[in-house]
Amino acid sequence: MATPEAMVEEISKLSVDQLRQVKEQVDGEVSVLQDSLTNIRTAANRFEMANKALKMLSQQPPGKKMLVPLTASLYASGTLANTDNVLVDVGTGYFIEKSLPDGKDYCERKITFLKENHQKLVEVANGKQNAAEQINMVLQAKMRAAGAQAQRT
Repeated sequence: MATPEAMVEEISKLSVDQLRQVKEQVDGEVSVLQDSLTNIRTAANRFEMANKALKMLSQQPPGKKMLVPLTASLYASGTLANTDNVLVDVGTGYFIEKSLPDGKDYCERKITFLKENHQKLVEVANGKQNAAEQINMVLQAKMRAAGAQAQRT
């Protein structure tokens, strides 16, 4: 990977229009990365909530009355029939029946996976953000130089 000084030297060779295009592209990439970070955090939070729910479920006796979530805001009355097995949502409308310990393990593995990817993505986003700042500094310097030259003539 190029050093920041080498990167500044390379981008300083670009014209103002080229710098603007590169800046727009890098800003777009930063925006996509920020959205991805938000989505990863949201998914990790959901798995953490599911893991907590499984821990609470394991402490409940069969036959207990409870509210069952059908959607984010719609619940139905239900009775806990079996605490040995749970349905795990594996995405795109598919569910797998797992034992309670396997369900907890699945959630914990997903949380670990998402947090690792989140950290890697943070590093990439920081690098892109630094690149965007470097490009912006060079662009502003070139625009000031062009403005100063226009005033001289």
